[in-house]
Formats: sequence, structure tokens, C-alpha cells
Amino acid sequence: MTNNVFSRAAELSDSHTPFAIASIIETSGSAPRHKAQLLVEDSGQTFGTVGGGMVERHVIEEAIAAIKTGQSRMVDASMSRSGKNAMGMDCGGAMKVFIDVHNVKPQLLLIGAGHVNQEVAHLAGRLGFAITVADSWKPNLTAERFPEFTRLVDGDTISEAIAKTTITPDTQVVIATNHEDIEALMTVLKTEARHIGQLASRKKVTTLKAKALETGISPERFNEVRTPVGLDLGAETPEEIAVSIMSEILAISRHKKPAPMGDMVEEGLKRRVVIRGAGDLASGVALKLHNSGYDVIMLDLPEPTVIRTNIAFAQALVNDDRLITVEGVTGCKARSVADALKIIEQRNIAVMADPDAASLRQLKPAIVVDAILAKRNLGTHQKMAPVTLALGPGFTAGKDVDAVIETCRGHDLGRIIYSGEAKANTGTPGVIGGYGAERVLRSPCAGVVTPLVKIGDLVCEGQTVATVGEYAEPVITPISGKVRGMINPGLKVSEHFKIGDVDPRGTSVDHSTTTDKARTIAGGVLEAVLTISRNSA
Repeated sequence: MTNNVFSRAAELSDSHTPFAIASIIETSGSAPRHKAQLLVEDSGQTFGTVGGGMVERHVIEEAIAAIKTGQSRMVDASMSRSGKNAMGMDCGGAMKVFIDVHNVKPQLLLIGAGHVNQEVAHLAGRLGFAITVADSWKPNLTAERFPEFTRLVDGDTISEAIAKTTITPDTQVVIATNHEDIEALMTVLKTEARHIGQLASRKKVTTLKAKALETGISPERFNEVRTPVGLDLGAETPEEIAVSIMSEILAISRHKKPAPMGDMVEEGLKRRVVIRGAGDLASGVALKLHNSGYDVIMLDLPEPTVIRTNIAFAQALVNDDRLITVEGVTGCKARSVADALKIIEQRNIAVMADPDAASLRQLKPAIVVDAILAKRNLGTHQKMAPVTLALGPGFTAGKDVDAVIETCRGHDLGRIIYSGEAKANTGTPGVIGGYGAERVLRSPCAGVVTPLVKIGDLVCEGQTVATVGEYAEPVITPISGKVRGMINPGLKVSEHFKIGDVDPRGTSVDHSTTTDKARTIAGGVLEAVLTISRNSA
């Protein structure tokens, strides 16, 4: 059976046909197989087996989906009636299957087999594209002019040749014919193609648009055509034009908006923000900046001591899936600078365990915000970035940082201080619902915290909400209300350490979104960033 799998894989590889091989890599309990491979073609045809039944059916479905996306994946299957990854079986075992995708290449359709598309084909072949060339002039379609495995399609007319090809929404189409551009473009515009490039002079674009509108093509559909196709590199020769075209196609294939590379790098650096700290106030700032178009990277302790864990991006560092979503924005744990840059490219917030900000030299941010709220400066200085800000006391604006944002509740909350310091720390929490210090839950002794309630729970005065230490010393809430914060279980804390808080307003409080305080401070940060950036431009 294994020989059949790999002999078929060899045949499909030779013909450059997409397929996936599913391999059992881990089993437990009463699994039907412990070591096996299953080959799945995109048509659903299979060779081999990983055990049959519902598990195999699920693996086949996942393999076909993986082929369509071009991404390998891991599949977990539990041979039980209920529970996580249950397959509706009674065996009781479990298996982990890795699906490895092969021969999935981006599709490129070149309409017209002239000099430019010949050069495009050779460059695309080296870049891993599956190439089809369509033309109505057969002498152009000689195999020697194109890379090996190029599919050559002819027809009596260009429309007939195009009809013999397969065009999906993801097919990259480049039209470059001698005298059939109008017919070719009108034909392609009636397909599902989303990525259409037309080689044309700027004058010819006007003619093409007029003809398209005459035939009933909507202005919106025509405007989806990239014409003249390619990036503006000053290209003149067919070889240079091919580089221009493939540069644009690569950008689109990677879901990037094509732009001159120098501009992209410079603009990317201008948008990059590093926030020291990833607690709830820092996370409110991160949300504001992220939603305003900035790329945000947050730095915190490997085991964060935040208490409002459901609305703090620091939680990504300890969650099993290394993710947390706050108000629709996802924070992802980054294991390295390279990892962080990939995360922000995907328009997520990167969170790194780097309390000393050692990664700043590589990250080269335009903006640094100290949101640790340690009530003292833990090393932030103006040379860290072109724009430096800090939240709360412990910093002097104009000396340590460019500006300080007031964090004390009251009339000045969120005020930008460009010279001087924020109000000194009083040591007393702001009053909410008539309660100040009573709202804060502190450890009665040193030791490991074991929460007995979770964020969002309603508690009553005198209730034990957690225990600390070897002898389970109780943490008792002095007021009734809703649990707004609770530290992660298993953390070792010192005596009097802040481990949670209770909001006396109870059910009327939304514990699932950032606080009014965080939003006000975030507004001050954004205003300071824009003001300082504009004044220094």
C-alpha cells in the first residue's frame, strides 16, 4: 500500500499535479492505525489509508481544503462520540495527522505568446508559477520559446483559445497580444478573474475602456484591470517589462498593495510603534493606534502580572494558543523580531516577552510608548525612537521623553504634558461608586495565587475570591460587585501584591471591553504622536 502511495506521488510530481500526503504522526488509545500514509488528489481520488471510517473521511476533506489553499496543516481526531475533535466513533482512541501539500502552484495565464509574454513566462517559471499561454497564432506557440511544462493553448480566435483555459478568481491573467487586445480583454472580463493585467500604452487604455463600456462592461469592472500592467520601473525592453509585470504580480499574490519598494519600507517604519507594557491601559493605547493605521508591537514580562487579563494583550504570552482578541483585534505572541514583523504584516498586534526592550535595535520603531505604569522610569529615554511618550508619573517630558500623558483620574486625565511631569502617585486608587482602596484585592501573604472566581463574576461582601500560599490564606472582598480583574492562576506574588479588583457598579459594568480611563489616555497618546510627528517633519 505504501508503495502505491509513493509511486502515485512520483507520477503526480512528474506531471506537476497538486496532491497531499496525510501521515499519522501520533496516536493514543485504541487507534485503528499507528503508522500509515494516505495520498489525496484535488479531485478526491485517494491512495492508501489512515484507518478508514469517519476519521479518514475527515482527513480527506481537510486534505482537499489544504490543496485549495496551498497550505499544509495538522489534523487532530478523537474517536469518541463527544468532546474536542470528536468523530462520532466508539473506539476511544485519538490520532494526529499531518497533511503535507505538494505541487500547488499559483496559476498564471498569459494571453498572447509574443516577446513580452515569453520573457514573463521564463521569469514566472523560476518563481514557481504554473504557466498557461494562449494565442490564436500557432507559430508563436512553440515549446522552445517557453519554460518546461508550460501549457500551450491555441484557437482559431483569441476568444476560442481563452475558452480552452481554466480561469479561477485567483488566476493571474496578463494580456499582451499584437492586435487582439480588445477581444481578449472583453472575453476575460466576463470570467471570474479578479487579477487582470493589460499591456497597453496610456493612450490605448482610453480606447480599451470605451470599447469595454460599449459592450456592456461596467465602469467598476473595467477599473479592476491593471493597465498599463506592471510597476513603474522605467522598463523598456521585453526583459525589463517582464520584471515590472512579475513584481506587481508577486505583490498581489502576497496580498500586498503594489508600491515602490523604497516607499514601502520607509512608510512601514514610520507606522511602527513599540509599547513597553501590555496591561489593560497599554492595550487601550495599542487598540487606538492599531485602529488608526499604526503597526503595534508590545513588550512585557514572560509571565505578566496583569489582572484584567481578558482585555490585556499581555495574555497572548501565556494563553495556550498564544493569542488573545480584544474588541475584535488579535494579539499574537511573537517568539522573535522576525516573528513580530510577520504578525504586524498580517495586521495583528505582536506581543513579545522582552521587558528590557532589547529588541528595539532591530525593530527600529518610529514611536516608543512606555506604558509599564511602574510609577518610575525603567529605562525609557528619548534616543529610543524619533517619538517617545510615557504614561503617568516617573518621567519628565522634554528630558526623559517627548511627552507624558496624565493617568490620574479627574479633569486632567489624558492631558498631554510637553514640559514637566504627571501628578505624583497618591497610592490610592480612584474612587468609583464611592469606593477607592476597597476595590483592590491584595495578597495577604507571599505565595502562589489560586483564584476562586473569574472575571465577570458577581461577588458579595465578605466572599473569599482567591487563596494565596501554602496554607491557602483567603483573599476576601470587602465590597460587593463584579470581578473586573483577577491575576492568572499559579503566579507567585509578594505580600500586599495587587491580584484583582471588584467594581461596585456590578452588572451595569461592561467587563469585556477597554475602560473609559484606557480610552481617554489612548486619545492623548494618539494626539501626542500626531502633533510631535507633524512638528518634526
